[in-house]
Amino acid sequence: MKINNKFILGFVLTCLCTFSCTEELVEMNINPNGANPETANPNLVLSTVLTEAGKTIVNLGYQDIAGVMQHTQKDGWSGAHNLYDWNRSNSWTGYYAILRNNQFVYDKAVELDQDLHQGVTLVMKSMMFGLIADLWGDAPYTQALRGAEGTPEATFPAFDTQEDIYRGVLADLQAANELLSQPAGAYNSSIEGADVYFNGDPAKWRMMANSLRLRYYMRVSEKLPEFAQQGIEEILSNPEGNPLILNPADDASMGFAGISEDTSWPNTTRYDADASSYRRIKMCRTLVEAMRSKSDPRLSVWANPVQIPLVVDETLPSGTDQIENGRRLLSPDVLEERNVALEDINQNPDYVGIPPGIPGPQVYNLSPDANQAAFNPHVSWLNDRYRDATGPLLRARIISASEVNFILAEAALNGWNVGDTPENYYNAAIQASFATWGLSDQVESYLQEDEVQFEGSLAQLMEQKWIASWTAAAESWFDYRRTGFPELEAGPFAIRSAIPVRFYYMIQERNLNSAETEEAISRLEATSFSEVDGQNSAWSKPWVIQGTGKPW
Repeated sequence: MKINNKFILGFVLTCLCTFSCTEELVEMNINPNGANPETANPNLVLSTVLTEAGKTIVNLGYQDIAGVMQHTQKDGWSGAHNLYDWNRSNSWTGYYAILRNNQFVYDKAVELDQDLHQGVTLVMKSMMFGLIADLWGDAPYTQALRGAEGTPEATFPAFDTQEDIYRGVLADLQAANELLSQPAGAYNSSIEGADVYFNGDPAKWRMMANSLRLRYYMRVSEKLPEFAQQGIEEILSNPEGNPLILNPADDASMGFAGISEDTSWPNTTRYDADASSYRRIKMCRTLVEAMRSKSDPRLSVWANPVQIPLVVDETLPSGTDQIENGRRLLSPDVLEERNVALEDINQNPDYVGIPPGIPGPQVYNLSPDANQAAFNPHVSWLNDRYRDATGPLLRARIISASEVNFILAEAALNGWNVGDTPENYYNAAIQASFATWGLSDQVESYLQEDEVQFEGSLAQLMEQKWIASWTAAAESWFDYRRTGFPELEAGPFAIRSAIPVRFYYMIQERNLNSAETEEAISRLEATSFSEVDGQNSAWSKPWVIQGTGKPW
């Protein structure tokens, strides 16, 4: 047989070209900025997990949920914040992105037999899945984070029930407690450089794990009271084996580097030329009046006094509207001409909050500036520290000694055996909050205020817990829907006449994973407030409050 040399040469050249082109295509499809799972340093990924989780929590508690819980109101771009107009756009994409990175670190820790990394990542997994369940209800859990497998189950994961997620969270936190029970020197790995919460201290991570267990036992206490009581009493029966965050020095929190907009406190003016993001958030009247009635010194840490108080004086000549001695003096006829009733303005000489859910919040209290993010001198802006990119009090507050002591006060109020009285835990919770904000020297006089002295009611306890949740308002939202306290009323222009109790399942999830999402929606309890939306509503009740009659 005669071999054609030209054919062989062509075949060889084709093969070489194909191999070369394929190799080049492979190289072109490698992201030079992406992490290679085979070589990535788990601590670098863990640092991202912790910082992104911290930012997620502060963005909830300082942004729109602070509006829901009436800590703040916006006088610009206020629909989501003041009126709950969320347009079904509550996405959990960022939450699952954090969980995917966390799963990478956990898998590496299992591969390398690193108990410390396993314990820390179980705490973070529990916290983030717990938060997803808190916000939405049922959600992908046991089949989540497996998209790379490409199977139908991994691509279109089933939604676990909210109850099952909470039970899984509690089981993982108990496992984390055991994994984190050794002294730092006993571990074969370290997270010191990556740990922006506790600087690598496993003892504090262990406290965080057990404190989160308390949070989630109390979360399900209306639905599973015996389960919750048994779990909390078991934790308190062995303080050495289940250490808790009881001292503010041990709080789980995260500071901000302040070296870029992404690493700074939200709404910092350092990277915002006209400070509009800072200016649009003002104090809410609900919180301001609750604190003023108790002479609460924390108000001066969180808010600025009103720049120019209003004073309506019947003795003034008609047509008086002038600034004098730092006050705006008005004769009653000026209000009449503007069709403003006396009860529609606020003449507090110190702190003035914007009422929740009102029309035109930017012109409240006779503001001379009707623009979005108004320069309104007649209401209280947030304290100037919230203009900064970083600072000792600017921290993402994840779980605190104050919250833990409030949980124990509630447990004791329920008659559960938690080692101390409701009053002692209540006082300790307030003392911890004052210490956090640098006011320890003023707490004893505050505890003697008539409205503050412990009277033994859940309403009083939850009001104080709500106040103490400043910049961490999401936790007070979950408490509110469980207890109905504090008793909040939606503003007159809110899209419903009640406070919402969950996030909507987003349109994207309904489109891409429709069967599983629709099944989860079918398990929500429709209410009179959810009729306009249909069952996938922020006013439909998830499992944790179904049948409880709470919060409304």
